[in-house]
Amino acid sequence: MKKSIIRLSLLAVVLAMTTNVVDAQAKKRTTTKRSTSTAKKKPTTTSKNNTQTAINTAPAKDTTAPLPEAQLDLPVVRKSLRNDNAVERQLVKDRTPLAYEHIREDDAVYRQRVWRELDVHEKMNLPFVYKADDDNGNQRFINILLASIKSGDVTAFSAIDDRFTTPITIKEITEQLVGKPKVVQIPNWALDPDGSKGITKDSVIVEQFDPEAVEKYWVKEEVVFDKESSRLYTRILGIAPLKTIKNTDGSFRDVTPIFWVYYPDLRPMLAKFEAYNGKNYGARMSWEELFESRMFASRIIKSTIDNPMDQYISGYVKDDILRLLEGENIKEKIFNYEQDLWSY
Repeated sequence: MKKSIIRLSLLAVVLAMTTNVVDAQAKKRTTTKRSTSTAKKKPTTTSKNNTQTAINTAPAKDTTAPLPEAQLDLPVVRKSLRNDNAVERQLVKDRTPLAYEHIREDDAVYRQRVWRELDVHEKMNLPFVYKADDDNGNQRFINILLASIKSGDVTAFSAIDDRFTTPITIKEITEQLVGKPKVVQIPNWALDPDGSKGITKDSVIVEQFDPEAVEKYWVKEEVVFDKESSRLYTRILGIAPLKTIKNTDGSFRDVTPIFWVYYPDLRPMLAKFEAYNGKNYGARMSWEELFESRMFASRIIKSTIDNPMDQYISGYVKDDILRLLEGENIKEKIFNYEQDLWSY
């Protein structure tokens, strides 16, 4: 009997120990699951906080005011509401330039290129600075050029070369003519009335275009002798206005072209504008006729005659008087070539 009681007691102890072990393992598994679940939830909370912070944070703003762009303010000419002439004038509106006579390549037995410089201060070139206004705009030649470029009727080309390779915009031309706006420091009289504190403020300076500043032009042309017609032709290829470069002390340094305009593209527009004629107001010619008739004074600054280095005359002749004489020498060589072809 005693043995049976001992066996039952041992069996109860074993069962009790087994139950405790199972409960402990179950608790461990439950705790592990809970901790894993908590670990997974934490990154989600952090990402939400970061997203909310990114939404609530305003982006940085640039408080610096941008500089205004340079503007090419051409004068606005008001059109006359009545006939401003004693006669009805329609010829200027109907003018179209005559087509050039065709020259075969095989007939062009002589070809030379010449670059000329035209100074508007010479008496023969005064039409280039005629300041009157007409219904088609201001009559200065530089204003005619800029207005046609601004309207898109004519394409301007960069002055990096004279072969019309790189078109440029009116904005780039404006920056060359008037420069970019500048910021300078000026006294702030509102905060410092007597100037004792030295308080300053920013002031933006925007230059205005002055048509009187364009005083010279370059004309690129080609001289061709046509053996079929036995005639020497001079064809203008391009025109470029020049700007003056000055030293720091304000003295003259040099001139450089601002842009080039292809002259054959410019001819239809020039035929609509009349050039000033102070001797006969009733017989004024168009600008196209002025150039074709060569009614302007100029000097040769470069040519392809005996110039293997493609230099301007100023590159190998330093004296100003000798440069003029060298230009006249080039002109005489071209003239003598044509004259030497004739037999008397």
